[in-house]
Amino acid sequence: MNESADRAYGGARVLVAGGMGFVGSTLAERLVALGAEVRIVDSLYPEGGGAAANVAALRERVRIEEADLRDGPRVAPLVAGCRYVFNLAGRSSHMGSVADPAGDLGANAVAALALLELCRAHAPDAAIVYAGTRQVYGAPDRVPVDESHPLRPPDPNAVAKMAGEAYHLLYHRIHGMRALSLRLTNVYGPRMRVKDGRQSFLGLWIRRVIEGDPIELWGGAQRRDLTYVDDVADAFLRAAASPETAGRALNVGGAPAVSLADLAQMLVAANGGGRIAVAEFPPDRRAIDIGDYETDDRLFRRLTGWTPRVSLADGLARTLEFFRARRAEYF
Repeated sequence: MNESADRAYGGARVLVAGGMGFVGSTLAERLVALGAEVRIVDSLYPEGGGAAANVAALRERVRIEEADLRDGPRVAPLVAGCRYVFNLAGRSSHMGSVADPAGDLGANAVAALALLELCRAHAPDAAIVYAGTRQVYGAPDRVPVDESHPLRPPDPNAVAKMAGEAYHLLYHRIHGMRALSLRLTNVYGPRMRVKDGRQSFLGLWIRRVIEGDPIELWGGAQRRDLTYVDDVADAFLRAAASPETAGRALNVGGAPAVSLADLAQMLVAANGGGRIAVAEFPPDRRAIDIGDYETDDRLFRRLTGWTPRVSLADGLARTLEFFRARRAEYF
């Protein structure tokens, strides 16, 4: 991050919603290092990414509250006086949203609206960054996908995330709040959920390759781009510190896109061995799969000066090293 953005956080009061998740805890750690007064709120939804292990090293240095964002009396004191608010709370399971669309809508849109209302009342001048998703585009008409692409969410999770994002842009327009959304692609790295595939297919692959089980590859021709978690944390910090981002929904990409078959081979190589089992694409998954996707994030890079620093090969190696040493905590 550049020097001026670094200075923006020294002594600033900051709230990280979803701060016990793998992206939120990485961001909180960076903020503490920059001298911010950090507050974390997380509901610790059992099927989400939040985990006590993610913030074990931060507990003496930040204020942590286990609460749902819709619990106004508990969350309002955390919001009060904040200069920056990062909303990484919510649910991310696509199949989970098909099974429970109302619950997904509440966690991703209603909760986001509740936090915006608390910010309007208690921190009206805060910069608010929402963790959006590239899933709102659905199956792309073209790749790479820029922000002008039509929005065709393919599942209830994407609909709910699109609604949460829309509230942020609306509050910028009608209330003048410094709110924005970052449309993230596949984020991976240390502290991600690896016990199953609810957060990311790659998390489950990582667990399987470390444990010596085969990676189950459905098809494999689909192309995806991935972003290492440290680069994502840097993107959030730059976005909040850049006035030009307010009121926008901006793409954040990462490493060049690769096929899932090539990604599986890279993971096996980084692990020093492993097996890949090719299987038929499950019909329920195929119904919401978006096919090939690659991000065009030139606008975000131009507005903030951000660029990813961690290559896919290096990121996979770092992630495997982290989880090999912490199997008891995360597996």
